Amino acid sequence: MNRKFIILAAILLIAVIILSLFLALNWHSGKTSNRQFYVGVEYAYGGQSREVKALVDKVKDYTNLFVIGSVDLTFNRTALDESCDYIYDSGLHFIVLLTGFNMYHYSNGYNIANWMLDAQQKYGDKFLGIYKIDEPGGNQLENGPSQIINDTVTYSKTEEGYVGNLSAMINLYHPYTPSIFTADFALNWFDYKANYTAVFAEFVGNESRQRIIALDRGAAKAFHRDWGVIVNWKYNQGVYLENGTELYNDLSLAYSAGAKFAFVFSYPKTGEYGILTQEHFDALKKFWDTLHNNPSSFGINKPQVAYVVPEDYGFGFRNPSDHIWGLFPADNQSAKIYGDVETLISLYGSRFDILYDEPQTIEPILGDYSKVFYWNQTVS
Repeated sequence: MNRKFIILAAILLIAVIILSLFLALNWHSGKTSNRQFYVGVEYAYGGQSREVKALVDKVKDYTNLFVIGSVDLTFNRTALDESCDYIYDSGLHFIVLLTGFNMYHYSNGYNIANWMLDAQQKYGDKFLGIYKIDEPGGNQLENGPSQIINDTVTYSKTEEGYVGNLSAMINLYHPYTPSIFTADFALNWFDYKANYTAVFAEFVGNESRQRIIALDRGAAKAFHRDWGVIVNWKYNQGVYLENGTELYNDLSLAYSAGAKFAFVFSYPKTGEYGILTQEHFDALKKFWDTLHNNPSSFGINKPQVAYVVPEDYGFGFRNPSDHIWGLFPADNQSAKIYGDVETLISLYGSRFDILYDEPQTIEPILGDYSKVFYWNQTVS
C-alpha cells in the first residue's frame, strides 16, 4: 500500500513540475516578443553632431532605431561620422538620409558610395541602410518640385514612367547599402514596385490610419518586403505633432498591424529636441516598456480581407475627388473605390489590405485572405 502511494505521489509531483515549467515558459514568452521590431526617432532639424548626440542620450534607453534625416549633416563627413559612431556606441540601429552622389563627391570631399561600403564594415548590422528620395509618390500626386512624371496621356504610361524612372534612381545605390527606404503618403504600391526595401507609411494629420496601413502593408506583402510607419505632423501650423497619448496609440497600432518599423519625425527645431517634448518621450518609454513586458496587450490586427483596385490606378484615396497620378482628375471609378475603402474600414478596421490588379504579383498571396473584393464588385 505504501509503495503504491509513493509511486502515485511521485507521478503527481512530476506532473506538477512539468505543468509549472510549461506555465512559466508560456508566461515568459507572453512577456517578451521575439519579433524583430524597430522603434525610435528621426533627427531632421539641423546639421550638428552635438544635437544628434543629445537626442541619442535622451532616447537610447527606450528606443532601438535612430534615423538621421538631415541632408545638411551628411554634407559634413566629420559630423556624419561622429554622429554614426555615437549612435553605434549607444547600441542603436540607424538609417541615414543621403542625396545624389555628385552632391558629395565634388563639394564635400568624399564619395558616399565608399562611405556606405565602409559603414557596412564598420557598423555591421547596426547600419540598416539609407533613406533616399523623400515622398516620391506624394510629390507625384501633389505636383511637387520632385515630381517624376509630368506629361503623359494614360494611367499605364504614367505608371511605366514613374516606376521606371524611380527604380533607375534608387537602383544606383543598392550595390552599396543593405537597404533603401523612403517615407510616403501616396502611391506606396509603385514605390515598392520601383524596388524600395521598405516604405514608411505616414501617419499624418487626421488621415485614416486604417487606410494608410491597408495601402502600405498590402503593397509590402505583395512584393515580399518589410513595411513601417513614421508619425508625422498633425498640423501644418502652430502645434506640429500629436500629443503623447496619440503617439502611444499610433505606435501600438503600427505594431499590432505587423509593421517592422515605427518612429516619430522631429522637425523643425522649436525646442531642445526639435518638436519632441517630454510627453512624446514619455509615450515612447511607455511603448518600449509595454513592448518588452506585455506585447500581447497591443492586440493583433492581421489582415483578413483584400480589396483589389485596377492596375496603374495612381489614386490618392484621401477623398472621392482625389487626383490620379497628380495628372488626371478623379474618374468615374474614384467615388466607388473611395466608398468601398470607407466601408471596409468600418467593417474591418486595420484588418484589410489594398492590392492592385496585377495577377502575377497578387495571385500567390490571395489565398492568405478569407475574402477578396474587387473594385468592380459590391463590397458589403
